[in-house]
Amino acid sequence: MSATGHATSRTERGAERRARADYTGGVYGSMIASSVIIGAGTLGSYPRVELVLLLLLTGLVFWIAHVHAQLFGARLAQRGLDRRVVLEVCRDEWPIVNAAVPPAAAVAVSPLLGLDVSGALWLALSVAVAGQVGWSAAAARRADASWGLVAATASVNLLLGLLIIAFKLYLTH
Repeated sequence: MSATGHATSRTERGAERRARADYTGGVYGSMIASSVIIGAGTLGSYPRVELVLLLLLTGLVFWIAHVHAQLFGARLAQRGLDRRVVLEVCRDEWPIVNAAVPPAAAVAVSPLLGLDVSGALWLALSVAVAGQVGWSAAAARRADASWGLVAATASVNLLLGLLIIAFKLYLTH
């Protein structure tokens, strides 16, 4: 194989890796989860169960909305729909749902940690913000971004998460 062929192969692999580096749904889903937690100040008789269901179901609803928007918005204009395209879009948007799972799990295990409902909310919010930062850093690394850019995107997402926490503090005081 020639040096040019090898370089082209490496270039193609890099482009393919960057194409798979879109964790937008994970970052977005983590922000949605944070927003759900902030809005969950008035829960009923089973607050932990309700919050777990609210997080997971909200993630599913937003996932469906994104799949619908992709399939009947941009994708339909470019090409027809077939089973492969539908499954591809469903898979590509699934990180929105994945991002709701860790905060929901944090709420579910909070009684084992001796946390009251308020503590469970704060734990879930912390987990959601950590997920938001983690998804953005993972996306940057997967796209072969420099360590400086990874740090920058993680910092921006941490700032956004802290802004969400500030809203929570403001709304509860």
